[in-house]
Amino acid sequence: MTRDGYVARWQGREYQASPDGDDVRLYQPQPGEGFAEVRPGRYVRVVPATEVDDLVYVRTTCTWQGQPFIVLAEHDGWLRVEYTGGRWPVARAMRLEAFDFGVYQGWAPANEVADLREQRV
Repeated sequence: MTRDGYVARWQGREYQASPDGDDVRLYQPQPGEGFAEVRPGRYVRVVPATEVDDLVYVRTTCTWQGQPFIVLAEHDGWLRVEYTGGRWPVARAMRLEAFDFGVYQGWAPANEVADLREQRV
């Protein structure tokens, strides 16, 4: 599983999270005490930030064709990746889409990706 977003540690467990002022929203895929269903398979609980032991941003990075990328998503053996090398000629040669000014993304076959790792920022 690739992750790109906030993660909080609360009462000894790690949750997907999002900071919300003085609170932190914790998310989990199943029902739980104090968690409200926001959509099927997604439950949220809001806790004071002071109760959270740790709140970090987790990003999954990799190398594809020798170039650095962030992994944004995965689907059926493919990874949605964003180039972090900042060199337009490289992005063009790799046939990446210009997602925004200076932001290049594409789909990489998961079996061609190396150095897949999580980084906490």
